[in-house]
Amino acid sequence: MLSKEREEQVIKLCQKMIRQRSYSGEEEGAAKVLKENMEAMGFDQVAIDGYGNIIGCIKGKLPGKRLLFDGHIDTVPVSDEKEWPYPPFAAEIHDGKIYGRGTSDMKGAVAAMTCAAAAFAADTGKDFPGEIYVAGVVHEECFEGVAARAISQAVKPDYVVIGEASHLNLKVGQRGRGEIVVETFGVPCHSANPEKGVNAVYKMAKVIEAIRTLQPPCHPVLGEGILELTDIKSEPYPGASVVPEYCRATYDRRLLVGETKESVLKPLNDLMEKLMAEDTDLKVKVSYAVGREKCYTGSEIFGERFFPGWLYHKESDFVQDVLKELKEMGYDPEVTQYNFCTNGSHYAGEAGIKTFGLGPSRENLAHTVGEYIEIEQLTKAADCYYGVMKALLK
Repeated sequence: MLSKEREEQVIKLCQKMIRQRSYSGEEEGAAKVLKENMEAMGFDQVAIDGYGNIIGCIKGKLPGKRLLFDGHIDTVPVSDEKEWPYPPFAAEIHDGKIYGRGTSDMKGAVAAMTCAAAAFAADTGKDFPGEIYVAGVVHEECFEGVAARAISQAVKPDYVVIGEASHLNLKVGQRGRGEIVVETFGVPCHSANPEKGVNAVYKMAKVIEAIRTLQPPCHPVLGEGILELTDIKSEPYPGASVVPEYCRATYDRRLLVGETKESVLKPLNDLMEKLMAEDTDLKVKVSYAVGREKCYTGSEIFGERFFPGWLYHKESDFVQDVLKELKEMGYDPEVTQYNFCTNGSHYAGEAGIKTFGLGPSRENLAHTVGEYIEIEQLTKAADCYYGVMKALLK
C-alpha cells in the first residue's frame, strides 16, 4: 500500500483539480494544475496539444512498451449549487469522502494516475523498460474518443488504461454510442388549409412507428444494441398557424463490437426506402449527428457522433498479467464491462490498442448532485495503477 505521505499527495492533487471548474471547453485551469504537478514530480516531458489535452511522460532507461493512462479532465455542469450538500468546487472532506464535481468522474482517477507514475519512477530510479504516459483529456463528456485520437497519434501506446470509475474492478469492454438523426421534409402552408401542404410532423410520426418495429442486434456479453428516441423538434417553432415543413428526431444507438457506420444505418435506410416507395409525399433522411465545439485553446473539435464498442477476452495475456499482479498485492478485482461509453471507443474500438478500464469509485456517482469519492478508493486506485506498471512494464 501507499505510504501516508503518498496518500496525502494523491488527496491534495485531487482537491486542487476539483477546485478548478472545468466544464467541457473550459479545462485550462485543471490542465495548468496538472502540468505544474507533473513538472514538480519529475515527469520528463509535459506537453499540451492543440485541443488542450495535457500529456505527461516518464521514460524508462530501457526500451520497452508504451503504457498510457487516460483520464478526462472535463466535467458536466452543475445546474444548481444550492442543491449540493457541500460546495461543488471546494473539494471539502467529510466522513472520509472528498465532495465535488468531477471527484468520481474523473479527476480522482487522474490524480491517482499522476501520483502513481511519479512514485513508480522514484522507486525504480526509472530503471524499467518502456515509457509511462498520463493524459488529461478534454471534451470527453460530449465527444468520447475524439480528443483521444490526437493523444494516441502522438503517443502510439501499446496499452491503454481508462480510469473511469470501476470500483477497482477491471473492465475489458463497453457498448459504443451512435447519435442518429432522422429528418422529414414537408411542404409549409397555412394551418387553416392543411391540405395544401405536407405536415413533416405527421410524416415523422409514421417513421417513428416504423422504426419501433426494427429488432436491435444482440451480443452475448455486451447485450442489446438499443435504438431509443431521445428528442424531436419541428420547424418553424412556434408554429403560429403554419404547417411544419421540417421535423428532426434524434436516436441514441448503443453499438456492439464489429458494427460500422454503414452497418448501423443500413436497416434504417432500407426501411426508409420502403416507406418512401409506399408514400410519395414522404421525404426522409437518416444520418449521424455532427458535433462541433470550441476548445479552450481556441481550436475547434468536431466529428460525427459515432463511438464504437469494444471487447477483449478476460483471458487475454495483458488482462491476466494485470489481474495476477493485483491479486498478489491483495486486491480481488472482477473482470467485467463498462455500462457506458468511454475514450476506449477510440483506443480499442477504432485504433485496436490493447485497452482496459480500472478506476476508483462507483459509476453511479457520475453526474450526480453531491458527487464524491471515498478517499480509500482514491488511494487504492493509485496503488493499483502502480501495480499495473509493474505488470506491463517488465
